[in-house]
Amino acid sequence: MKKILTVILLACIFTACADKAAEIYETARFEELQNNKDHAMKLYREVVEKHPASAQAKEAEKRLAELQK
Repeated sequence: MKKILTVILLACIFTACADKAAEIYETARFEELQNNKDHAMKLYREVVEKHPASAQAKEAEKRLAELQK
């Protein structure tokens, strides 16, 4: 029973982290579209640093590389 609760808790935490990474990434995209490059880059870095295992981290790295050109 304890193992099941641990697995459920970890799944909930992972889902919440993935949702947060997606939220930050989408905000960064919005900032980029609004020509607010500095804030977009800050948010992309946050995704990469705080949520490196998320699907958005790889995309954030790509956007950072593009914005730094």
